[in-house]
Amino acid sequence: MKGKGKVFLLDDEELIVAVLSKALKKEGYEIYAATETDDIIDKIKSFNPDLLLMDIRMPDRNGIDILQEIKSDGLTTPVVMLTADDTADSAVKAMKFGASDYLTKPFNTDEVKMVIKNIIEKENLKDEVDYLRKAYSEVIDREIVGESSVIKELEEKIKKIARARVSNILVTGESGTGKELIARRIHKLMSDTENSWNAPFISVNCAAMPESLLESQLFGYEKGSFTDAKSDKKGLFEMAKGGAILLDEIGDMKLDLQSKLLRVLEDRKIRRIGGKGEIDVEATVIATTNRNLSEAVSKGEFRKDLFFRLTTFYLHVLPLRKRQDDIPLLANYFLSHFAQKYNKKRVKGFAPEAEELMINYAWPGNVRELKNLVERFVVLEDAEVIAAEQMPKWIFGDNLGTKQLAGDKISLPDSGISLEEVEKDLIRQALEKSNFNKTLAAKLLDISYDTLRYQVKKYGLE
Repeated sequence: MKGKGKVFLLDDEELIVAVLSKALKKEGYEIYAATETDDIIDKIKSFNPDLLLMDIRMPDRNGIDILQEIKSDGLTTPVVMLTADDTADSAVKAMKFGASDYLTKPFNTDEVKMVIKNIIEKENLKDEVDYLRKAYSEVIDREIVGESSVIKELEEKIKKIARARVSNILVTGESGTGKELIARRIHKLMSDTENSWNAPFISVNCAAMPESLLESQLFGYEKGSFTDAKSDKKGLFEMAKGGAILLDEIGDMKLDLQSKLLRVLEDRKIRRIGGKGEIDVEATVIATTNRNLSEAVSKGEFRKDLFFRLTTFYLHVLPLRKRQDDIPLLANYFLSHFAQKYNKKRVKGFAPEAEELMINYAWPGNVRELKNLVERFVVLEDAEVIAAEQMPKWIFGDNLGTKQLAGDKISLPDSGISLEEVEKDLIRQALEKSNFNKTLAAKLLDISYDTLRYQVKKYGLE
């Protein structure tokens, strides 16, 4: 049974502690039981519970005083107070100082289990709601569209990986190929398997924030661990409990943080910055990158041991130009989606010549570029069928169609021409078509990345 959470019990009556511990462990909770209040705050921090169940009347200290200390120390752990006093005063005081609920002794264990279950689920949903809204905002971002053999093979691998519920997955591919879509698909299939509709999916871009900030985001921190740490903060690994965390562009993660991530993947535990206790990682870790990690390892930019750990289960998404059969299907899928979104249902499809142009185009921006282009068509065009003439020249060129251009011969003018100028102009065009992504530009020119980098520097095109 997967752990439901961690509960800290504090009561001086050993019989109550024993009964509750047994009942809650049977439900799948991890329990820390204490009958004394010595170093109680340190013990709570070290265990890092999801909920604290505490008696109001302890022999040496009042539970209300402990509750106040917990809240003033910045701990956000929800607290349920146990009281033998059935007057309203105790309950009102407990709730006033931040208790989530209270139970009157003698209590029914089923009632205790229900209260704990409801509070922990509520806390988890509160932490995850922003991420869930983003993850489930649009159906278009959760479906894999394609009929090519490579897409069908990819979908089959995704299903096998999801059914096996593997812990770590690597998804590779060029920018715009749909790596995050693959990650969301894996998460959805895993969630469906466990009938867990609200399992969190949390995404963090490893290249978009400084190393120190990324570390605090991933692992969380304790109050006072650094200047701005005014209270305890859960990390994304904690918040992804029961679901998945996506480490986008992991190839750009700094080496120091890579070593810490390796320990997480191996031990399945984290420690908050400034924290003493270890916290179990109960989430699937999905990493994505558009880099060639083998080359990064050889250059000393990516840890070899982390590379081997990640590549146990990996998926590679081919660029759109290598699965041309899917282009018309994707284009019409996006067309239907955006026609409905913008209430432009008059737009029905693409003319055969227009589809041919799209099939023959290199799509350096991959599926993302196609999606953006179709959205532009739907918003700006009023015709029922998108014709070839409506294709933008800034994408397809004056002659419209890369196969036609590829078959044309370049005629040498009678007056001659500078070969360097021709080369410089073609490199410039490749850079512009790829939005200055040198890897994609090199592929458009059929040269190596190092050769392109040399030519860019030579002609001052940086």
